[in-house]
Amino acid sequence: MEQNAKMVSGPSKGLLQSEDLYQYIQETSVFPREPEFLKELRRVTASHPRAMMATSPDTGQMMAMLLKLVNAKKTIEVGVFTGYSLLLTALTIPDDGKIIAIDVNRDPFEIGLPVIKKAGVADKIDFIESEALPVLDQLLQNHENERSFDFAFVDADKVNYWNYHERLMKLLKVGGVAVYDNTLWGGSVAMPNALVPEFMKPGRQLTIELNKLLAADQRVQISHASLGDGITICRRLY
Repeated sequence: MEQNAKMVSGPSKGLLQSEDLYQYIQETSVFPREPEFLKELRRVTASHPRAMMATSPDTGQMMAMLLKLVNAKKTIEVGVFTGYSLLLTALTIPDDGKIIAIDVNRDPFEIGLPVIKKAGVADKIDFIESEALPVLDQLLQNHENERSFDFAFVDADKVNYWNYHERLMKLLKVGGVAVYDNTLWGGSVAMPNALVPEFMKPGRQLTIELNKLLAADQRVQISHASLGDGITICRRLY
C-alpha cells in the first residue's frame, strides 16, 4: 500500500531545494501516518489533469494537528476540488462535527465523494456549489454564526482571499484558526518580476499583496510556513 502511495505522490509541491529531502519527509513522517482513505483519495485524484491542485499530504498533516489543537467541531472550507483536505477534516473532527464546504464546481468533488462515503463521514459535510462570498455573507446574516466556527481552510480564487479573510474574522471564534493555501505561489513571490513566467504574474501579485495585508493584520497571530505551495496560518486574537 505504501509503495502505491509513493507512486501517486507526484512531483513535489513544496519549495524545498532538494527533491530527495522532500521525499524523505513524506516517507518518514507523512505517508506512514496518512489514513488509508486519504491514500485512496490521492490515488483516484492522481489521474485528474489538474491533480496538482490537491492539498499536499504534508500540508494535510499540519492541518490535522491544528484541527486537534483547537478542538475543531465546526469548520468552513472554501475550495474543495476532489476533497482531500475536506476528507482529512471530516476524519479529524468529532462525530457530531460539521463542515460547510463551498466550491463553484461540484464535478471534481464527485470524484472523491465515493471515498468520503466509504470513510463514513459524508454526513458531516454540507457541500454548497456556489461562489464563496455570497455563502459567507449569508452566514453572517444570522448573527448566531458570528464567532461560532473553529477552523477554516481557504484554497480557492486568489483574487478574493482578503475578502474571505475579512468575513472569516467575523465567523471564527477568538482562538479559531484560518489556513490560506498557495501563499508562496510556487516561490515566485521572491523572484524578480522579469524571471516570473507570464501565467504566474497575476497570481504572484495578488499573493504578495495578501501576504502584506496578513502580516499587518493585528487581529491575528500568523505563521507563514513553506509546506506545499506555502500556507499561512492565522489564529484570531480578538
